Amino acid sequence: MAEQFKITITNIIWSFDRDRHQVNLLLVRRADQPFSQFWALPETTMRADEGADEAALRLVREKIGLKLASFHTEQLATFTHPERTPGQRTLSLAYMTFLPEMPNLTPGYGATDARWFSMQTVNEQSVFTNGKFKFSTTPITNQTDYYVRLTDRKIDANVSLAFDHDWILKIACDRIANKLDYQPNILLILGATFTLKHARQVFAIFKHLTLADIDNSNFKKNHRQIFEAVGTASQTRPGRPAKVFRLRYL
Repeated sequence: MAEQFKITITNIIWSFDRDRHQVNLLLVRRADQPFSQFWALPETTMRADEGADEAALRLVREKIGLKLASFHTEQLATFTHPERTPGQRTLSLAYMTFLPEMPNLTPGYGATDARWFSMQTVNEQSVFTNGKFKFSTTPITNQTDYYVRLTDRKIDANVSLAFDHDWILKIACDRIANKLDYQPNILLILGATFTLKHARQVFAIFKHLTLADIDNSNFKKNHRQIFEAVGTASQTRPGRPAKVFRLRYL
């Protein structure tokens, strides 16, 4: 009898906190086994009557209550390693979603909690924090090594994400960092238009730099092929208003 595979959609959902100038990631606390009460990336099982893209958008709609256009979602990769989940073999089609707003969260089906985790850099590693909870991308760079160690790791819900989600998150962060200079879709978290300062803040966190490390004039010149000026930002303070830009290729 042929082995039955389960197919899930795993969604890495990004947003931007304009008050704190922070990139945020959505994590949910799982209600069910396996990994009950572990934090994880949001997931849903793909239905027989829908494609993967539709399922990714449905996940956002059901978990957050937002209806997004397809260009806000980008396919990341397919994760198929036999050891990635206990029990029934599960294949994950991973997507990234870029939210132009940061809505309040209410846990949906299969979750006991849902929160935004702020992203920081610690020793060139991405760390995601909300209060006492802190999770990081795996420091392992080789997929084979990662899955060998996955089955041997000490499972602790306070420091470990469920399944192989720290690996999926690493791949997502690497993808974003590698595309920043020619297709920075991550900037969709800033909305349709953005200031260069906000764009530099997003670039800095994924490049493991500080904002001061990215010179504004050079940043504007080096990215003129992907940024287009469209006006000035509204402001309540005196002084020259900042210019706002949009992505040329959308």
